[in-house]
Amino acid sequence: MSQSETLSTVEAVRYERFSDFYPYYLGEHANRTCRRLHFVGSTLALVLTVLAVFTQQWWLLAVAVIEGYAFAWVGHFFFEHNKPASFKQPWFSYRGDWKMWWQTLTGKIAF
Repeated sequence: MSQSETLSTVEAVRYERFSDFYPYYLGEHANRTCRRLHFVGSTLALVLTVLAVFTQQWWLLAVAVIEGYAFAWVGHFFFEHNKPASFKQPWFSYRGDWKMWWQTLTGKIAF
């Protein structure tokens, strides 16, 4: 089997459980700079969301989403050199982002 066939097979996998998906997700975030960009982007998105709620300036929610994904995608395209997991399984990827964020915040994953 060629390398491109192997990659196609791996990318075709659809995970049924988050517990099965998360190790794959972490593998897609092996590059430390990519993980750092995810952490910074998610933190800024969280701050903007809280700010939107307290100020009732709802346009900040759109900025939070755009900004959060922008940081993550820069990490993938320029440092990790892969497609974001959100292109494959968006809900599990979203959950993975926050689990990785929490594990980074608590020191389980190195910043």
